[in-house]
Amino acid sequence: QVQLVESGGGSVQSGGSLRLSCAASGFTASSYCMGWFRQAPGKEREGVAGINSRGSTSYADLVQGRFTISRDNAKNTLYLQMSALSPEDTAMYYCAADRESGAYCSSDPRSYNDWGQGTQVTVSS
Repeated sequence: QVQLVESGGGSVQSGGSLRLSCAASGFTASSYCMGWFRQAPGKEREGVAGINSRGSTSYADLVQGRFTISRDNAKNTLYLQMSALSPEDTAMYYCAADRESGAYCSSDPRSYNDWGQGTQVTVSS
Protein backbone atom coordinates (compact mmCIF):
# COMPACT_ATOMS: atom_id res chain seq x y z
CA GLN A 1 0.00 0.00 0.00
CA VAL A 2 1.43 3.32 -1.09
CA GLN A 3 1.53 5.89 1.66
CA LEU A 4 3.07 9.33 2.10
CA VAL A 5 3.15 10.91 5.53
CA GLU A 6 4.30 14.50 5.99
CA SER A 7 5.53 16.05 9.19
CA GLY A 8 7.47 19.07 10.38
CA GLY A 9 5.03 21.86 9.74
CA GLY A 10 4.31 24.54 12.29
CA SER A 11 4.23 28.22 13.05
CA VAL A 12 7.30 30.40 12.66
CA GLN A 13 8.08 34.06 12.42
CA SER A 14 9.13 35.73 9.22
CA GLY A 15 12.74 34.92 8.44
CA GLY A 16 12.60 31.60 10.23
CA SER A 17 13.21 28.09 9.02
CA LEU A 18 11.44 24.76 8.99
CA ARG A 19 12.22 21.32 7.67
CA LEU A 20 9.42 19.19 6.34
CA SER A 21 9.68 15.43 6.07
CA CYS A 22 7.72 12.98 3.97
CA ALA A 23 8.01 9.31 4.84
CA ALA A 24 7.15 7.09 1.91
CA SER A 25 6.07 3.47 2.15
CA GLY A 26 4.86 0.83 -0.27
CA PHE A 27 7.25 1.92 -3.01
CA THR A 28 10.82 3.12 -3.50
CA ALA A 29 10.68 6.90 -3.60
CA SER A 30 14.10 7.27 -5.21
CA SER A 31 12.86 5.49 -8.34
CA TYR A 32 10.24 8.09 -9.19
CA CYS A 33 9.46 11.76 -9.42
CA MET A 34 8.80 13.20 -6.02
CA GLY A 35 7.63 16.70 -5.27
CA TRP A 36 6.52 19.20 -2.70
CA PHE A 37 3.44 21.26 -3.40
CA ARG A 38 1.55 23.86 -1.43
CA GLN A 39 -1.90 25.30 -1.37
CA ALA A 40 -2.93 28.50 0.35
CA PRO A 41 -6.58 29.27 1.13
CA GLY A 42 -8.40 30.36 -2.00
CA LYS A 43 -5.48 29.53 -4.25
CA GLU A 44 -4.64 26.67 -6.54
CA ARG A 45 -2.16 24.02 -5.53
CA GLU A 46 1.28 24.89 -6.86
CA GLY A 47 4.56 23.10 -7.26
CA VAL A 48 7.31 24.13 -4.89
CA ALA A 49 10.18 21.73 -5.53
CA GLY A 50 10.82 18.40 -7.18
CA ILE A 51 13.44 15.71 -7.41
CA ASN A 52 13.79 13.03 -10.04
CA SER A 53 15.13 9.50 -9.92
CA ARG A 54 18.60 10.73 -10.77
CA GLY A 55 18.60 13.20 -7.91
CA SER A 56 18.22 16.28 -10.06
CA THR A 57 16.19 18.99 -8.39
CA SER A 58 13.98 21.81 -9.57
CA TYR A 59 12.35 24.74 -7.80
CA ALA A 60 9.62 27.26 -8.31
CA ASP A 61 10.99 30.75 -8.88
CA LEU A 62 9.39 31.99 -5.68
CA VAL A 63 11.40 29.60 -3.50
CA GLN A 64 14.63 29.30 -5.47
CA GLY A 65 17.55 29.92 -3.17
CA ARG A 66 15.45 29.60 -0.02
CA PHE A 67 14.14 26.03 -0.17
CA THR A 68 16.08 22.82 -0.65
CA ILE A 69 14.58 19.47 -1.54
CA SER A 70 16.46 16.32 -0.68
CA ARG A 71 15.90 12.68 0.07
CA ASP A 72 17.36 9.95 2.22
CA ASN A 73 17.17 6.78 0.17
CA ALA A 74 17.92 4.55 3.14
CA LYS A 75 14.97 6.00 5.02
CA ASN A 76 12.79 6.33 1.92
CA THR A 77 12.09 9.87 3.06
CA LEU A 78 11.81 13.17 1.25
CA TYR A 79 12.69 16.48 2.86
CA LEU A 80 12.07 20.15 2.24
CA GLN A 81 14.36 22.55 4.06
CA MET A 82 12.79 25.98 4.09
CA SER A 83 14.59 29.14 5.14
CA ALA A 84 13.99 32.88 4.99
CA LEU A 85 10.29 32.16 5.30
CA SER A 86 7.81 34.93 4.68
CA PRO A 87 4.06 35.19 5.32
CA GLU A 88 3.56 34.49 1.61
CA ASP A 89 4.86 30.97 2.26
CA THR A 90 1.92 30.22 4.54
CA ALA A 91 0.08 27.23 3.12
CA MET A 92 -0.66 23.56 3.48
CA TYR A 93 2.34 21.68 2.16
CA TYR A 94 1.93 18.32 0.46
CA CYS A 95 4.33 15.63 -0.61
CA ALA A 96 3.46 13.75 -3.79
CA ALA A 97 4.76 10.98 -6.01
CA ASP A 98 4.45 10.43 -9.73
CA ARG A 99 5.04 6.70 -10.01
CA GLU A 100 4.70 6.82 -13.78
CA SER A 101 7.76 9.00 -14.21
CA GLY A 102 11.32 8.91 -13.01
CA ALA A 103 13.76 10.96 -15.03
CA TYR A 104 11.48 13.65 -16.37
CA CYS A 105 9.27 15.23 -13.75
CA SER A 106 6.42 17.65 -14.14
CA SER A 107 5.65 20.52 -11.79
CA ASP A 108 1.94 20.15 -12.59
CA PRO A 109 0.11 18.66 -9.60
CA ARG A 110 -2.15 16.77 -12.01
CA SER A 111 0.76 14.54 -12.94
CA TYR A 112 1.01 13.20 -9.40
CA ASN A 113 -1.32 10.46 -8.24
CA ASP A 114 -0.10 9.74 -4.74
CA TRP A 115 -0.44 12.42 -2.08
CA GLY A 116 0.15 12.81 1.60
CA GLN A 117 -2.33 14.38 3.96
CA GLY A 118 -0.41 17.65 4.15
CA THR A 119 1.28 19.61 6.88
CA GLN A 120 0.44 23.22 7.71
CA VAL A 121 3.08 25.92 7.58
CA THR A 122 2.15 29.31 9.02
CA VAL A 123 4.55 32.25 8.88
CA SER A 124 3.76 35.36 10.87
CA SER A 125 5.19 38.80 10.24
